[in-house]
Amino acid sequence: MINKRVLATAVAASSLALAGMAQAEVKVGFLGGFTGGIESLTPPIFEGAQLAVAQVNEQGGILGGQTLVMPSGDTTCSDASAASNAADRMVNSEQVTAIVGALCTGATIAAANNAAIPGGVLMVSPASTAPAVSELDDNDLVFRTVPSDAFQGEMLAKLLLDKGIDFVAVTYVNNDYGRGLSDAFSEAFEAGGGEVAENLAHEDNRADYRSELGSLSSSGADTLVVLAYADTSGQTVLRQAYESGMFTQYVGADGMVGDSLVEAIGADVLDGMIATRPGSPDLPGTDIFNEAAEAAGIDPSAVFAAQAYDAAFLVALAIEQNGSAEREGLSEALRSVSSAPGEIILPGEWEKAVELIAAGTEINYEGASGSHEFDENGDVPGVVVEMVVENGSFVSKGLVEL
Repeated sequence: MINKRVLATAVAASSLALAGMAQAEVKVGFLGGFTGGIESLTPPIFEGAQLAVAQVNEQGGILGGQTLVMPSGDTTCSDASAASNAADRMVNSEQVTAIVGALCTGATIAAANNAAIPGGVLMVSPASTAPAVSELDDNDLVFRTVPSDAFQGEMLAKLLLDKGIDFVAVTYVNNDYGRGLSDAFSEAFEAGGGEVAENLAHEDNRADYRSELGSLSSSGADTLVVLAYADTSGQTVLRQAYESGMFTQYVGADGMVGDSLVEAIGADVLDGMIATRPGSPDLPGTDIFNEAAEAAGIDPSAVFAAQAYDAAFLVALAIEQNGSAEREGLSEALRSVSSAPGEIILPGEWEKAVELIAAGTEINYEGASGSHEFDENGDVPGVVVEMVVENGSFVSKGLVEL
């Protein structure tokens, strides 16, 4: 006969062991557009975040040696329901402490409003650039490591005007990202003396944009600015514009900067295409990240990869600073580890940061994509890089200067 007291003791011990195992992991979720409009851009962004996670674990783990893990969810970029469902799984099933993401602005807004904010979960997006993110009533829970399109639109306008391009037609994907970027670009372009001959919204994921292209072409503009996504509407618009012989110069922004776009349409067709994307300043943290990324087989120049690394590393620092895997107090801790004053922490310096935090020393993370002095909306200043298609791929031409 089994001794009931021994059995009870064994069950209790087993329960404690399981509890210890459950506490041995700290979860930070990742929400990305693994399918849909930016599916070719998402993998290196995710890899950038995973690099930060790997460094944390290689250097002793988080919160006294626990393992940092990163479950992921697919928002599809454009489907608000998918984004909400993925975020709900992270918040309520995976029980994550925080989230890196989402990437597309609509996905971030849906995930925040329907799951993260109600659940008190911090979100740090490395790619949601639309001004609408700044307007969220988020209880200080939504941050981003990438500058707003209010800035990128201004820089794209300045870049074209500096090149003598002052008469353009614009088409943008009809969502928060496209509208916000188009508004910022058009306002700055016309304020600088340029003329937007036609400005038309288009719906994503359609097979035919020839009607919109006909209206855009009839404006007389030779330059077409496409503010959309490389794997869906942006690609189709450019292909059909080329097939119709309507324009001689193509322009895009960050959502279009992917070599998959060039491969799909043709290097000869897009040769000389101009675009902008948020970039990284020439700082020590940038060089350190570039070296670590290359060693890990990650393209350090991939759009938003550096920003994703910073988002994940910052979240980990905030959790360590907060002293637990609890959600409460995390946004305050994030502001603390990302702002002066404090001893500078560079990418990869996890062990150093843990020692300083344990000693009660303030730290200030200076990352792969620059400093992250979050303002009251969770926004950061940033830099914008000029990209040009040359020899079959997008090539950086340096920062766009104010």
